[in-house]
Formats: sequence, C-alpha cells, structure tokens
Amino acid sequence: MESALSSILDRLTSRSLVVTAIDVVVVYYLIYRVLLMIRGTRAAQMVVGIFLIGAAFFASERLELTTISWLLDNVINYFIIIVIVVFQEDIRRALGRIGQGVLPFAKAGDAGELLDEVVAATTQLARARLGAIIVIEREAAVAPFVEDATRLDARLTRQLLVGLFVPSAENELHDGAVVIGKSRRIELARALLPMSRATDLGPELGTRHRAAIGITEDTDAVALVVSEERACVSLCFHGRVAQDLTPVALRSALGGLLTGRDAAETVAAAELGKAVASVGQRTSSVREAVSIHERAQ
Repeated sequence: MESALSSILDRLTSRSLVVTAIDVVVVYYLIYRVLLMIRGTRAAQMVVGIFLIGAAFFASERLELTTISWLLDNVINYFIIIVIVVFQEDIRRALGRIGQGVLPFAKAGDAGELLDEVVAATTQLARARLGAIIVIEREAAVAPFVEDATRLDARLTRQLLVGLFVPSAENELHDGAVVIGKSRRIELARALLPMSRATDLGPELGTRHRAAIGITEDTDAVALVVSEERACVSLCFHGRVAQDLTPVALRSALGGLLTGRDAAETVAAAELGKAVASVGQRTSSVREAVSIHERAQ
C-alpha cells in the first residue's frame, strides 16, 4: 500500500498538479453555473427527479430486477432527447443568459435602466393615485403561475408602464399586473396573480397587495404595488412586504434584489431610506415652521 502510494506521488509533477487543479476548478465552475441557472426554476425539481431515476436504475441492477432495469435503461438511453423536450424553455432561457455573470457591468447597466423607468413610473402612478402591480421576473419563470394574461413583448418605458394602468373603458389592460421579463421587456399585461396563502397579513393589505405577495411566494420574482388609496409604493419579495417606500428607498431596495444582494440587507436599506426621508421631511417641516414664525414676528 505504501509503495503504491509513493509511486503515485513520484509520478506527480508540478505540471500535472497545475493541470489537475485547473481541471477541478473548471468543472466546479461549470457545475456552479448550471446550479445558478436552474435555481428557483422548475428545472431544479426535475433534476432531482433525474437523479432519483439514476439511483433507482443502479438499485434495480444490484437487486437484479430485470423488468425495471430494462425500463430504466431505455429511459437513460434516450436521456438527451428527454432533457431537450422537457427543458426546452429552460435551455433556451439559459443559453440567452450565458455570460451574464461574466460581464457584471452589462448586467448593472441593464438593471440601472430598469430601475430608472420602474421607479419613475411607480412614483408617477402613486402621485396620480392609480393602483398598479408590476412584477419583475428574476430566475424563476412567472408565466406558469399567471392566469389569463395578454402577451405584449414591448420595450420598457415609463410612459408605457403608466399608460397600461390608466383606468378607461378603452383600456382593457389596466386591470391586473404587468410582468417584466428577464429580457427587461414588458412581456405580460392584465395578468391575474395567485393570492397569498399567508394567514398573518394585516387588514391594511388588500387584494392587490395579497396578489403581489402571492407571486413572490411561488417564485423569486419581485413585485411592486402602488396603492391608489394611500398613494404609496410597496415592495414584495420572498413572501414579505416593505411598505410606504420613498423613491430613494425603493430604488436602493429594488437595486439590491436585482443584483443579488441579501434580502435582509435589502430590507435594512429600505428601512434606512425611509428613516432618512422621514428625518428630511421633519427637518423641512421644522424649517418651514420657523420661517413662518419669523415672518409672523
């Protein structure tokens, strides 16, 4: 045993060690990228199913279960075709996102443009007291959880977002949610979202908020809600909601979620933005009161 181990160590050279290390790192990176691409999607559950099929095949071989082994063997032989048929949408989406993490500045630029348009649109909608739900897709697909939506595939602009929610007899798209896809385009309008299953939501959260929270329970999407009664904007993610956000706090929190920042950090940033805005408003009110008092004297 010792002689065999020493002979293996003798054959190892610095070059072979470097090549082996590079080989392991490349394989690790590829597996990591694949796991990132399927995280939060239906493909992740299907991959688990495929592993279970493989485990069942090896178990049937060991136990000499001839019929089950034959059946699973045929399934495995056509594995590539099955994967392409089952995962065709996920494969297409994954191929479109190859290199997304390699060029972080391009991703940041896309997120910046999205933030500009979405924050400006929600601010205008809140000021006009127009109710709205805007869902921003991240890794998981939103379409399978949406009912009776109208497909648009339109360029994302503030004007179009605001226009979609203007209530009018001629505007059939104003009722429901708008979904912004991974392509940073408006993909769906008039979308009916699943209601939240949470039982601890306060009475101040109406149907619009519960629908926005519901889609974030089923997917990793982010949902923005504009309340027409309170003229404020809320941010929903992972079944949670941060309410009454200022444009600055909304941009900070939404930017954190779209760039992969931790949810707790995102909430902290949102709360900090609200606190800063609150302090600024109180300071402005005090200055105004002092100014009025000085003029009165």
